[in-house]
Amino acid sequence: MEKILIIAKNEWKILARNKIAVFLIMVFSGILLLAAYVGLDLTSKQNEVRQKYQLEVQDQWMSQPDRHPHRVAHYGYLAFREKSALSFFDFGIESFVGNSVFLEAHRQNTVNLSEAGFSNGMLRFGELSMAMVLQLLTPLFIFFIGFSTVASLRENGILKIMLTQGISMKTIVWGKIVGVFSFTAAVFLPLILIGFIGELLWNSQSVSTDIFIRGGTILLLYAVYFGICSSTAVLVSAHSKKAGHALISLILIWMFSAVIMPKMAQTIGTKLYPSISKLEFEREIEADLSQEGDSHNPDDPHYAAFKAATLAEYGVDSVHKLPFNYSGYVMAEGERISASLFNRHFDRLIHTYQNQNSFAEILSFINPYLMIRNASILVAGTDLEHYVDFQKQAEAYRYQQTQWLNHIHTYEIKAQNDKAQRVQNDLFKEYDTFSYQSRSISWAAENKALTVASLIFWISLLLGTTSFLANKSSAI
Repeated sequence: MEKILIIAKNEWKILARNKIAVFLIMVFSGILLLAAYVGLDLTSKQNEVRQKYQLEVQDQWMSQPDRHPHRVAHYGYLAFREKSALSFFDFGIESFVGNSVFLEAHRQNTVNLSEAGFSNGMLRFGELSMAMVLQLLTPLFIFFIGFSTVASLRENGILKIMLTQGISMKTIVWGKIVGVFSFTAAVFLPLILIGFIGELLWNSQSVSTDIFIRGGTILLLYAVYFGICSSTAVLVSAHSKKAGHALISLILIWMFSAVIMPKMAQTIGTKLYPSISKLEFEREIEADLSQEGDSHNPDDPHYAAFKAATLAEYGVDSVHKLPFNYSGYVMAEGERISASLFNRHFDRLIHTYQNQNSFAEILSFINPYLMIRNASILVAGTDLEHYVDFQKQAEAYRYQQTQWLNHIHTYEIKAQNDKAQRVQNDLFKEYDTFSYQSRSISWAAENKALTVASLIFWISLLLGTTSFLANKSSAI
């Protein structure tokens, strides 16, 4: 262990004297800090705007005049999706999905107003975020400072001398890995920490135990990623005859891992599990709904049976003799059926998207870039699962609100002269504002078992195979 630390310390001295490495550190540090500022400013302003409009929507809801509850149900309600606290670090799919959804009776609308929808097309080339810099550019930095660590020793004959002095190849490789990794971690991990501190100071309302846990997890994730990249750089160097060959090999590895394979995974996933369009999705629901029943058709079998069962339950022979307004009662039944159908089709559609993404998750077992990309958006709360959770919470709010209004219609509105009646607006004020309940990191991990498994796999591979591969390299 002492020899490993001595070699690592010497590697630090070499890197500190490398003017190009120092220049790259300054450039990458500047880019990272700029990305942190842009992300923090964007997250803060976007959430401020969305909170403002959510309160405005609630005020308008509360200010409604006395109305028929069914008209209130169609008046609708807007629910806004706030950015997660760590979205400043990793944007994930944030810019490509909507941030508001209109909630109304009998209809489930899509989430609208994505940033991509208002962009000029440059968004397809990616966005500057801390995660993007750390995932794509930091490996290049590591490969640059690590490509010659062992190969240069072999070229100038120093490697043979070290081996004849009793220093094993395993010790040399581990010393170089520790040196490259610790140097990289000392540069970039504090910058990540600065970003998190900025988030806590800038958006103090986002402070919670879960945010601290997620922040700590991100630090550990990227430490593992730096370790994988450092090991790759040194091991390739150890198995290369010349430093130039090692550099070319590492650049090819980076191109395949960070550019070619992610695009390939996305294309194959889409081909294997094609998704339907929004129009097809709505048509399928309408087709199933027509099979279930039409509440506006007096001869519909389902609602005829529903009516007969209701009359039998209350021992009457006419809906006018029921102790409540049958019209509101039927609307509640129709809402139950349509919501159930929507949820079934929605879950099927989301399952298709998850299958598309699962191909990239499987490939993350052989590609650490895919592993860190999937794990990063998972922990930052900017992945598909967190977005779908917002949709499901918004739909649950819509359904409960609509059924609450149907209940008022059933028991507060008389069947005679139904449409002309009103209820006092004080009743509408009893319903709470929509508020998304954020999920814990444990919930996120449970929903991404493959991503967690690939992370564990890479940690095990890093610790288990480095020594074996080091011993396989030669001095010549």
